[in-house]
Amino acid sequence: MTIQEARTDEKNWGSQHLSLEGQLLDQKSLRAVTGKTADWNEIAKDCIAFANATGGRLLLGIEDGQDAPPASQHIPADLPDTLRRKLADRTVNVTVLPDIVTAPNGGQYIELRIPRALAVASTTDGRYFLRVADQSKPVTGDDVMRLASERTALPWETQTTLHIPRVEADAAKRDKLLQALRASDRVKASVKEKTDDELLDHYQLAQGQTLTNLGVLCLGRQHHRAQLTTAPVIQFIKYDEHGQKVNKLVWDDHTQSPMELIEAVWLEVPDFRERYELPDGLYRQNVPAFDEIVVRELLVNALVHRPYTQRGDIFLNLHPDRLEVVNPGPLPLGVTPQNVLHTTVRRNEHLARLFHDLKLMEREGSGFDKIFEVLLSQGRPAPELSETHDRVQVTVRRRILKPEVIDFIAKADQTYQLTQRERIALGLLAQHDALTARELAATLELPSTEVLQPWLKRLLEWHLVQSAGRTQATRYFVDPGLLRSLKFTGETTLKRIEPHRLVALVLEDLQRYPRSAISDIHRRIGGEIHPKQVKRALEELIGRGAVRFEGNNRWRRYWAVS
Repeated sequence: MTIQEARTDEKNWGSQHLSLEGQLLDQKSLRAVTGKTADWNEIAKDCIAFANATGGRLLLGIEDGQDAPPASQHIPADLPDTLRRKLADRTVNVTVLPDIVTAPNGGQYIELRIPRALAVASTTDGRYFLRVADQSKPVTGDDVMRLASERTALPWETQTTLHIPRVEADAAKRDKLLQALRASDRVKASVKEKTDDELLDHYQLAQGQTLTNLGVLCLGRQHHRAQLTTAPVIQFIKYDEHGQKVNKLVWDDHTQSPMELIEAVWLEVPDFRERYELPDGLYRQNVPAFDEIVVRELLVNALVHRPYTQRGDIFLNLHPDRLEVVNPGPLPLGVTPQNVLHTTVRRNEHLARLFHDLKLMEREGSGFDKIFEVLLSQGRPAPELSETHDRVQVTVRRRILKPEVIDFIAKADQTYQLTQRERIALGLLAQHDALTARELAATLELPSTEVLQPWLKRLLEWHLVQSAGRTQATRYFVDPGLLRSLKFTGETTLKRIEPHRLVALVLEDLQRYPRSAISDIHRRIGGEIHPKQVKRALEELIGRGAVRFEGNNRWRRYWAVS
């Protein structure tokens, strides 16, 4: 492939994967690099962040939210040289490749390409940044050491330290893999036309006459894979209600590639095929104890996102009430348990691309979303993610909290063709009687309540979800009429009580029990009501003179004015 073809392919790939735009692409006004408004330190920060991640592009001259530059915009001929000089003065280990591009509307902009750095990139005064989703975040403290260890000059996948000739690859595994790639609708026709050797080179499975580490992992023979020392080993351990081990299965003989391990674990663990029988009118509904999609996504995440420079087994710990998947190593730098739903960081990008093209995983960053969606649509709690310095653990619960949610989500999706975000939000609200905007944003790991709109807008328009209150105190809940029409048999709750009805309820309580503390009022009228709602109701009654009080803080007492 020529350089021009590679660049064209990269552009096409970026345009087809808009979900990765923030990770691989950013846009800035031309004012950021011209005149008195130029902010070279900000541009340098973004370039360093891209270089420390997987590379990326800055489009200088296209405003945020726009698809093209102004039609009359022209780039000074000396600006690319100025960019090279200014950024070279401010950065270390950063390469920038600026080009002047003319858009279809005649306007010009600069496409600034930043390749992945061969060593850790920084500012000249020793500050480090990393691209996480659509932000360039600073790297500080111990994370600097992590960045240095994870940013080796040559990725583990493409190293050829074992010097195993490609002709010694397992022929059966190689033919099976190539056949699956050529049969996949995710692989472009131009790639399928390559010869077998060219296809192995394309997916970084081989370089020259030698298999890469990735090639050994996926195509090598048993003794080759064992020589990697960090080839994945999976242990399944089943515990009883007393925490005693009752069964153990181990895949540690290195006879299987990562793709084959996923199938082997699913087929060989009988507990994964246990099912519940739930009443459904005159019939019974079968629901899996652990959904196949969830189990496979957990295995894919464990295999694709683990650090292959670190030893450690993958553990599947099955308890009577939960399944724990424990993976060695921390989360990729920039990903935390709080932002995992909205952050994409590629640790093993070539293995991830291979899994994607083999249709073993969805696009990057969507696996955990899928787990959320499936669990919530089955009336189960959301997955729990925890991280320590040397491992990551994902816990999925076995128990179905609300069996009726299954039918409700299925019928709502059939009627309205919900998006994944909408199914997640609706599943959360169906499991909870009501959630405030702040609580819902926190559960969805969103930075603020303002970004809830894509999750709820259509649900509110269709009256699947109703709201009460304003701003962050807005409460969202599933429409009661819809619940009745779908035979959703939830318990009666006061969480959705309207403010004016709550005010009347508080006043009636104080007429019966004068000189009461707010905690007593809250307990009597309904403990499920949020305390702040009770406090606002009392403040409204005091404001209109219907209630008086004496004392302060915990000793304050209220009574109704007759």
